[in-house]
Parts: sequence; C-alpha cells; structure tokens
Amino acid sequence: MSAPKVLIITGYGVNCEAESEHAWKLAGAEPVLVHLNDLLDDPDQLENFQAMMFIGGFSYGDHMTSGHVFALRVKHHMRAQLRKFIDDGKLIMGICNGFQVMTKMGLLPGLDGAYFEPTVSLMQNDCGTFQNFWVDIRFEEESPCVFTKGLGTLPLPIRHGEGKIFTLDDALLEQIEAKGCAAARYVDADNQPTQEFPANPNGSLNAIAGLTDPTGRVFGMMPHPEAYLFPENHPNWDKQKLAGELPEQGLGLKLFQNAVDFITSEG
Repeated sequence: MSAPKVLIITGYGVNCEAESEHAWKLAGAEPVLVHLNDLLDDPDQLENFQAMMFIGGFSYGDHMTSGHVFALRVKHHMRAQLRKFIDDGKLIMGICNGFQVMTKMGLLPGLDGAYFEPTVSLMQNDCGTFQNFWVDIRFEEESPCVFTKGLGTLPLPIRHGEGKIFTLDDALLEQIEAKGCAAARYVDADNQPTQEFPANPNGSLNAIAGLTDPTGRVFGMMPHPEAYLFPENHPNWDKQKLAGELPEQGLGLKLFQNAVDFITSEG
C-alpha cells in the first residue's frame, strides 16, 4: 500500500505546519499542506486523503474565542464533505488550536453521530494566563481512540491560554466518560488525574486533555505531540541521557505512528 495521504490545513494564523508535516512524514505518511482558502474553494479534494489535521497556532488571532472563526468557515463551507469524510471511516486529528476548532465546530465529542452540534467548549485557563511548559498526559486504555492506543503516560508540551474543557451539562460529561471519549488526561506525579495547577494547566473538567468521538477516529487534544519528535526536544534530555533513559525517538511521534498503522491495516 502506498503511503497514506494526510491533509494539513494552513493559513490565517495557524503556525505548526512544519513540525506537523514532519511528524506525519516520520510516521510513514504523505502529508500535503493546503491553505484554508484553497480547501474551501474545492472541498471535494478531501476525497484524495485518508486523514486530515487541524494544527496548532492562533487562527484569526483567536478573536471571538480561540478557533471560533476558523470553525465557522469550515463548518459552513464544507460540512457535507466533512461528514462524508467521517462516514467513510477516515481520520481527523486536531492539536491545540485545532482541537479548539473541532470543539467549536461540533466535531467533538461527536456523541450519537451529532458532529456539527457544539456541546463542549475550550475556555480560558483557570489561572487566567497563557501557559507554556511540559505536563504528563495519561492516555486512557479503555478509550476507543485510534491515535492513543497503548501509549500509557507521556510527557508533552502545552502552550495555550484557552485549554479548559468545559460544559454545564453534567449528563453530557457522564456520557463522555461512559463512552471512553475522554482519551487523555492531565495527571500528577502519582499518575492520577488532577485538578491542581500546574499538573493541570487549565482546570479542565475531569482533568481532560483530549477527546475522541465514540468511533475513535476523530480526536483532538491540547498538548503538542508534534513538538516531541526527537529525544532532544524534551527539556531534560541531557539528564535522561546520563541516566540511560533517553528514548530512541521523541515520544509524541507515537500518536502519528498509531494513525498510520491504523490506516494501513484497514487497507
């Protein structure tokens, strides 16, 4: 099978295209960068891809809350094509601003197939300020998420000001938990979900750092796996090397490898 083709949307303030492109290449995929305008002019080009990615950055300057304007443009111009993309069993990944776009669009959590009805949001961090450091993320074993299978707990960088998963609907939150849609959580030194800062940098409900839809094929998270592609990306890589604990590759690459493995296994 040829390398899976992955669409990476660029433009209007998103800025993680270089590292995202390289992550997919290292994982064995063929990423293609497409400006949002070009995609909206020809949304049927989605048919040519097996996966797509909403990347990090600050789309439209985060006006009207993070990801909101970007989400509205995509939702209103290519809703039918996105729905078919999902129904065809293809993969969608969103990181940081991309995750914000997906929640504002209603792609996540996607309960009961309701992909374009926003039910959760990502709001301002409880601390009230932008945060930029590394945290520990536990990927839940019971989640159906394709991207996070078998990953356990990984250190990953965060850099966001609006990363708090929030909803006023307690029943919805219970449904998210019951269906394994809380795919990733902020954890403390004991590997337990926490609401305490800085291990939980934003106060996200139930310490949720990432969500998947019930199929496991639509996934978004606030931390940046594409920023940990090489062992030396970790801030303590030198100490890890001295201790003989330096991994052979950056641990964030595993999410992209999982996605490529899934696509190729599906044939």
